[in-house]
Amino acid sequence: MGLLLTPPMLWLGVAYLAALAALLITSLWTQNDFTGNIERVWTTENFHDLFTIPVYRTITFRTIGLAALVTVVDALLAFPIALFMAKVATPRWQRVLVIAVLMPLWASYLVKAYAWRGMLSSNGLVESIAAPFGLGTPGYGLPATAMTLAYLWLPYMILPLYAGLERVPDSLFEASADLGAGSWTTLRRVVLPMVFPAFVAGSIFTFSLTMGDYIAVKIVGGTTQLLGNVVYDNQGAANNLPFACAVATIPIVVMLIYLAAARRTGALEQL
Repeated sequence: MGLLLTPPMLWLGVAYLAALAALLITSLWTQNDFTGNIERVWTTENFHDLFTIPVYRTITFRTIGLAALVTVVDALLAFPIALFMAKVATPRWQRVLVIAVLMPLWASYLVKAYAWRGMLSSNGLVESIAAPFGLGTPGYGLPATAMTLAYLWLPYMILPLYAGLERVPDSLFEASADLGAGSWTTLRRVVLPMVFPAFVAGSIFTFSLTMGDYIAVKIVGGTTQLLGNVVYDNQGAANNLPFACAVATIPIVVMLIYLAAARRTGALEQL
């Protein structure tokens, strides 16, 4: 058993933890304003700028808010789908629906993001559907980013919920009905408390993936800036790797806090 675990543990230690340590160390260095070279001098200047310049606080709260919004939207969309798959569909249709949920994951991320860009453009599909109701496309911006990311990460919420709902005994529905509870009461008082860890398990994916995303906002976000964009721009165009590493620590810290809270709910056992 030890020999089998050695390669993955080495991979975790070298490729992941070592890279994470390098990121944290680099965030404590600085960049020479004239030469653009990295100066390996210990300083907290990057974090001072990160916490004192208002625009970065705004971007941080915007990113966290967007991650929370995408998570809530996916939870609301995923629950009825997962409930139908687990408790209504026949075993044959369950397999078909699981494949249907997984199929979008087989397509390229860029293809799906650019497809949403086309749908959200003027004279696109969204505007064609909304026009008869006197509405139009939201265009490119934060709403478009939220819609695109909610679509991209929806399967990651459906599958944990489906697994959680499958573990709810059918006898509980019958017992609740025998005690006089209606469908909504059964869902609210019996089903939702039992599958809450599955909700949290799915939210780990939707929340973390949104926190780190920078491609979708580049494609459909217009002028919107998120933490991922700040990291990308500082590492690329600005060539300020130390500051990019400092910004990258924010999602890491947020997710560590999130995972610590999720662990208390038993959600990690649902993964």
